[in-house]
Amino acid sequence: MATLKKLGILLSGRGSNFEAIADSVKAGRIPAEIAIVISNRADALGLESARKRGLNAKLIISKGRVREEHDAEVVSALKDAKVDLICLAGYMRLLSPEFVRAFPNKILNIHPSLLPAFPGLDAQKQALDYGVKVSGCTVHFVDEHLDHGCIILQKTVPVLDSDDEHALSARILEQEHIAYSEAVRMVVSGEIEIRDRRVVRLNVKGPA
Repeated sequence: MATLKKLGILLSGRGSNFEAIADSVKAGRIPAEIAIVISNRADALGLESARKRGLNAKLIISKGRVREEHDAEVVSALKDAKVDLICLAGYMRLLSPEFVRAFPNKILNIHPSLLPAFPGLDAQKQALDYGVKVSGCTVHFVDEHLDHGCIILQKTVPVLDSDDEHALSARILEQEHIAYSEAVRMVVSGEIEIRDRRVVRLNVKGPA
């Protein structure tokens, strides 16, 4: 039997995407185990959720620390846990270049827009302000630039005339929970590879 891949989760808040991944792992939809959950904030609800699930939960405070120093401690904890893949689940920190280089093509993030449109903060508000008719979410590999890495998959969400930022965000989040687990499964199962900037599915049979 193959050894399960080890996941590391980084979060700063409620951790709903972490919980969706954890539920998928527990149900066997993702052939992996969560080796460690790290938060940079003591009040992160996701950290308490991880503890309640019996997972290895670690607090590494970022406030008042130099980014590179904090990142070095997080990198060390992830390496000690021997993680194969890192999932950013509402981790409100920009990773230092040194962090990214320590785990090339092994860090995933989810963003609430159809990248490359509307990177950065308040993506849903950006979409509404621009007047787009379709938005959604993007799971991508993390590189040294903001919301820039190779795209694994995207889910679309129609923008309704009645939408405000809260309503659109809620519908996108529903798709995030589906998309992130699907993307993690694809990566740990070895179903994809990166060719230039494209993420390509492997061993997928076309129509007969």
